[in-house]
Amino acid sequence: MESQVDSRWMPEIREVNLSYLMLAQSMVRSDKVHAMFCLGVSEEVADILADLGPGQLLKIASGNMLMCRFRFDDEMVWGLLSEHGRRSPQGVDNNASRLHASIVMAGNFVEAV
Repeated sequence: MESQVDSRWMPEIREVNLSYLMLAQSMVRSDKVHAMFCLGVSEEVADILADLGPGQLLKIASGNMLMCRFRFDDEMVWGLLSEHGRRSPQGVDNNASRLHASIVMAGNFVEAV
């Protein structure tokens, strides 16, 4: 039964992988420093992404694991992000929560590099 689940998800995994790799490569080629921050990758990984050819992208994308992942597992960050667009009981907009989440995630990126 597990192989049926795997085979059912494989086309979607390949599609996500290819889309992610193409986007990541485009971002790196356009603005390497910004891409490194947004993607959460090192300069070495950014260089590898920039240099991949179309065939290499397709081969990597066809693997059975997702290439992209959530960059944070911090409950506080998820709490801040999930409040985006909601109003607090006092009627105050939660833009500060979104900003706070961005600051926390930026700090996590610096620690990872």
